[in-house]
Amino acid sequence: MLHLTLYSRPGCHLCDDMKAAVTEVAETVPLQVQEIDISTDADLERRYGLEIPVLLVEGKKAAKYRVSVEDLRRILIGRT
Repeated sequence: MLHLTLYSRPGCHLCDDMKAAVTEVAETVPLQVQEIDISTDADLERRYGLEIPVLLVEGKKAAKYRVSVEDLRRILIGRT
């Protein structure tokens, strides 16, 4: 099972779009997804504030701003 971390904040439509793509892929690919609200942590806000949403796969940055279902599937190929 792959571990994905999604850095986001409330009210971010791009975050909602990326979360929807991750949720759709998770229907067919075994994923453990952790969503982290950067607005609750000043360090995370400094690190990711201008790039959100940011998606990490197994701790490595895989996407920022946008990712389609197809692109996410391509990213995950070979890591399962």
